[in-house]
Amino acid sequence: MLVPPPLSLYIHIPWCIQKCPYCDFNSHALKTTIPEAQYISALIDDLDTDLARYNMENDPRKLHSIFIGGGTPSLITAPEIKRLLIEVEKRLPFADDIEITMEANPGTVEAGRFIEYREAGVNRISIGVQSFQQEKLEKLGRIHGKDEAVRAARLAHEAGLNSFNLDLMHGLPNQTIDDALSDLKQAIELNPPHLSWYQLTIEPNTVFYYKPPTLPDDDDLWDIFEQGHQILADAGYVQYEISGYSKVGYQCRHNLNYWRFGDYLGIGCGAHGKLSFADGRIVRTTKIKHPRGFLDLMKPYLIDEQKVADHDRPFEFFMNRFRLLEACPKQDFIDKTGLGFESIQETMDWAKEKKYLEETETHWQITEHGKLFLNDLLEAFVSDED
Repeated sequence: MLVPPPLSLYIHIPWCIQKCPYCDFNSHALKTTIPEAQYISALIDDLDTDLARYNMENDPRKLHSIFIGGGTPSLITAPEIKRLLIEVEKRLPFADDIEITMEANPGTVEAGRFIEYREAGVNRISIGVQSFQQEKLEKLGRIHGKDEAVRAARLAHEAGLNSFNLDLMHGLPNQTIDDALSDLKQAIELNPPHLSWYQLTIEPNTVFYYKPPTLPDDDDLWDIFEQGHQILADAGYVQYEISGYSKVGYQCRHNLNYWRFGDYLGIGCGAHGKLSFADGRIVRTTKIKHPRGFLDLMKPYLIDEQKVADHDRPFEFFMNRFRLLEACPKQDFIDKTGLGFESIQETMDWAKEKKYLEETETHWQITEHGKLFLNDLLEAFVSDED
C-alpha cells in the first residue's frame, strides 16, 4: 500500500525573449505580446481539470511547494502571478511554510520587480545567470550582461525573499579552467543562499546539437569540478544533490520533493506531473506542449498519461533518489513504491558487493565509488520486463 508523499505543484510558463542554443526545455521565442491573462486563466482551468480527473478536491495534503518555471516566468507581470497563486490556494491549501519559487532572467528584471513578486506570494527566486563573461553569455544566446546579473542578485537580497538561487554553468564553449572558476567565485561573492552549478551538456534538438561548439576536454572538466567543489565547500556551501549547493537550511524544497519521489501536479504547456494514490497506482502525466494548442479550449490539456508498472518502480525510485547525496531511508522505498524489499534484494546485494552502496539497518548510502558508476548502478534496477 502506498503512503501518499508530500504534494508539490509545477507551473510552466513557455515564453522567452529568444531561444538559447543549448536549451531543450519547452520554450518558445516571443513573437508578439504574451496573452498573459488568457494563459493564467488556462492554467487555473488546467488545475481544475486535474483535480477533478484525479478526485483530489478532498485530498488531505497541503501544498508543500510551488515552482514556476519556463521559459522565462519573469515575463509575466506580478498582478497575474498574484491572481494565479490566489486561485491555486483556493483549490489546494498551502502549508504554513510553503516554498514558492519563480525562475527569472536577469535581462527581464526591472528595479522593484522582485519586491512585487514577493508581495504576490513568491518567496524564492531562481536567477539564470549562467556566466559573468560577456563572450560566454553571447555564445549561450543570453539576453543579459554581467552587470545585469550582478544587479539581479543584489535586487534579490534587497527584496526580502526567504531565499534565492543563482543558476551557473560550467564546461562552456572555449572555456578554460580559470574562466570557469572565475565565474564561480563571482557568484559566491554575491552570497546567494543557493547555487545550482552544473555542466553544459549538448542535448538533441538544440542548435548546439546540430552545430556543436568546442567544449573543454574531460580532464579540464574534472579539474573544474574538483577545484570548484572545494571552493564552494570553503565558502560554506554544502552539496546536497548532483548540481545543487546551498548554505545550511537553504536547500530547494521543491527539488528535494522531486528527488525523494514525492508527488507533483504539473500544469501549463508541456508540464509533467507524478501522482500516487492510496490504491497503489502511480501515474505520470504530460500536458500539451505548444501555447496555441494549450490555449485552444476545444483541446484537452492532458496529452499523455502513463501508469508506472510495479516492475519499473525500483528504477524510477532510485533514479531520483540517488541524485541526492543524503542517505535513503529504507522505509521510503516501501512507502513510495508500494513494493517490498524482496523486489530489490538481489540487486542490493550485488551493489554492496561492488562497493556502490553501504547499508545500515535503516538506510542505504551511495558511496563515492558508486557515484562514479552511477549509470551502472541504476541500470541494475531496470527490469527484464522492459
